[in-house]
Amino acid sequence: MTEVVAALIWQDGRFLICQRPEHKARGLKWEFAGGKVEPGETRQQALIRECREELAVELSVGNIFMEVTHTYPDMTVHLTLYHASIISGVPQMLEHHDLRWITADAIPQYEFCPADQPILERIMRHDIRE
Repeated sequence: MTEVVAALIWQDGRFLICQRPEHKARGLKWEFAGGKVEPGETRQQALIRECREELAVELSVGNIFMEVTHTYPDMTVHLTLYHASIISGVPQMLEHHDLRWITADAIPQYEFCPADQPILERIMRHDIRE
């Protein structure tokens, strides 16, 4: 099983989503910022590193919003989504195809990775903000 972490970052009533690069698995699908946990890292350390590498931002990582296990044809992921906030920097597209700040009611307009579906349903149901 692959440990994956992601950030639920809210700003002015919108949260950040990232579009996967076209050449990667699940290319051009939308997801939360984050990535794989490397050996020797905590999940929080991995999230801070991934957002630094992919978005050029420094994060403050808060509590867990939700955990999901999902099996894709090529891998099984255990995804931990954290509440997080940007403490410095402005998100840049260093690895992603696109970035958007969206409201909860805009979720159906985007094609997300399947592992994110239970999280998105919870956000739409509760319209959660940190």
